[in-house]
Amino acid sequence: MSLIFSAKRFFSLLVGILIFSTSFASQHSSEEAEIAKREFNVGEMIMHHISDAHEWHLWGGHHDAVSIYLPIILVDGGLKTFSSKHFYHGEAAKGMDSKTNEEHEYVKGVGPAAGYAMFHEEIYKLENGELSFEDGHVHGAVKPYDFSITKNVLSLFMGAVLILLIMSNVARFYKKNGPVAPKGLAKYLEVLIVMVRDDIAKANINHHKYQKYVPYLLTIFFFIFINNLLGLVPFLPGGANLTGNITVTLFLAVCTLLVTVFSGNKHYWLHIFAMPGVPKPLLIIMIPIELVGILTKPFALMVRLFANMSAGHIIVLALISIIFINQNAAWGGLSVPMALFISVLELLVAFLQAFLFCMLSALFIGAAVEEAHH
Repeated sequence: MSLIFSAKRFFSLLVGILIFSTSFASQHSSEEAEIAKREFNVGEMIMHHISDAHEWHLWGGHHDAVSIYLPIILVDGGLKTFSSKHFYHGEAAKGMDSKTNEEHEYVKGVGPAAGYAMFHEEIYKLENGELSFEDGHVHGAVKPYDFSITKNVLSLFMGAVLILLIMSNVARFYKKNGPVAPKGLAKYLEVLIVMVRDDIAKANINHHKYQKYVPYLLTIFFFIFINNLLGLVPFLPGGANLTGNITVTLFLAVCTLLVTVFSGNKHYWLHIFAMPGVPKPLLIIMIPIELVGILTKPFALMVRLFANMSAGHIIVLALISIIFINQNAAWGGLSVPMALFISVLELLVAFLQAFLFCMLSALFIGAAVEEAHH
């Protein structure tokens, strides 16, 4: 595991050195090439591919882009629904920042989206037909309740449906054939199911209680694993960086927190509020520390999954960007093999992150249901 993280840090450093060196070398190129390079914003391109959006971009760019426009659902004095196309093909506008004196570009909606504007994929209600800014943020505008189907939401639905179809197929096979040698999908999934049951649930939770937690652990394992795999192609048609969205990892971590808290027995809570053998004056210090510890465990789950899945995408996209920074396809001989290596490494990371999230969840639950030892 540490070897994988070390490799990521190494390639992150290498990408930084390459980008710096190519930028330094570009000082000797022609003025036209300099303008072209400045127009390519690496950070903007990377954030576009790993962040959420109200459209599902397939291919092309600017006016030649081909996208699936997702539905906008707003609650603002009533329910309002329309296509996000009315924003992406809306009226371009600029607003001046009152503190930095910088101009910020945003889009005014047209048609059914009139009266609203989109800035960094956030929807605001226009006041006096304009947006005002302060310190790089929209100032004073009201945000309607937004229940839109974004790219990540659609990807979540797709992943959930995929899991249901796969697991239903496996369940039907065993229901029809009983405990026989598996075939089809069951042949590939039985190994993972048994691993979660025996090596994660049974190994970390009391052997009399682990069975009721196996369905939850199987759900989060396959949900994370499948969406990790789908997220490995965020820059190809049909890809979305779902597990690289901190909102999704936060929800998964909160689920583990709730299961742990509501499963805690008397012994578990006793060691938090009245630790045996600890002098009572020290409890004033120890109890807040233990309570904070309850929250830091799921926080670590959230950040670990979010950071690791986002890091791989960022490194791959940064490596590919070297070609466009230098405006020379010959750089592909260096960046493409390195990006391919990181992509293959991400296949392993996709499994490891699902395994670690599931294993640590089982470890926290196991500590909550463990009986007292005398």
